[in-house]
Amino acid sequence: MCDRGLMLTMQAIRRQVTAMPHDLYLVRLIHSRSRRAFPGERLWTTAQLVNPVTVGFLRIRNREGCDVYIQPYADNQNAGYVLVDLDSAAPNVLERMRSNGHDPCVVLQTSPGHLQAWIHVSNSPLEPYLATAIARQLARDYGGDLASADWRHLGRLAGFTNQKPMRRTGRSYAPWVKVVSAHRVLVPRAEAMLQSAKALVEWQGPPAPGSNVTLPDPLGIGTSAAGEIYRRCMQRWRIRERFPQPDWSIVDLWVARHLLAQGTPATQVADILRLASPQFPRGHGDPEDYLRRTITRAAFPP
Repeated sequence: MCDRGLMLTMQAIRRQVTAMPHDLYLVRLIHSRSRRAFPGERLWTTAQLVNPVTVGFLRIRNREGCDVYIQPYADNQNAGYVLVDLDSAAPNVLERMRSNGHDPCVVLQTSPGHLQAWIHVSNSPLEPYLATAIARQLARDYGGDLASADWRHLGRLAGFTNQKPMRRTGRSYAPWVKVVSAHRVLVPRAEAMLQSAKALVEWQGPPAPGSNVTLPDPLGIGTSAAGEIYRRCMQRWRIRERFPQPDWSIVDLWVARHLLAQGTPATQVADILRLASPQFPRGHGDPEDYLRRTITRAAFPP
């Protein structure tokens, strides 16, 4: 006799992994109430993952209260896919992602009103801090969960139920994790994202686990040289003619974006803004944090 539920789960899994192809996938089972992981972590190929025996095993564990999570596996690196958890994002978030060149390869509805998006940002493995920088900026841009934005965060596997008690429906049913969209795509802005993230990491330095990132010391560019660079940008864009009372924070952003696009190291961009931006720090309570945020935004343009 045909098990229709088994077939539907297999179809959902196949749609998801076909859109985010990789050699191996890490699958983890976590009990929703105790938050304890089911013993062992499993590394499966696509063929193993869609095998009826494997799917049957996962369905049993799911009915017993385990949530099913997955991640493309690349040992101690990121496999080129980052997860954006859109639990509280705006209704038009997917349209904005696509229009900005950040088209997800997989979007899942993990429960009504809650989405997860996988974004394919590289065809080759990424260093953890680089993938984390990209994941966090995407989460900031689209209202994602920053706590879920890191290089090895797992997302849900389609075709199983979300066992979290808070996600249960009015009739106490566990909602199904459904595929909203799935298609193989490397984001159009992949190379620009990687270069921007590298520039940002070069400026900040690879973060140590749990450490706070601070701005490095100035590279030694002189005040006059910094001022000349800033003035040339203002003249190029006719800032004084177009804006009688410029918003210098916006001008700083434009200058930073222009300099980064020319290959100027992020540390030097910070020095130029620090030395040449009019009346800097202009009342900013934390000038170094202002510079960090400005250059981060410049490195990841919308």
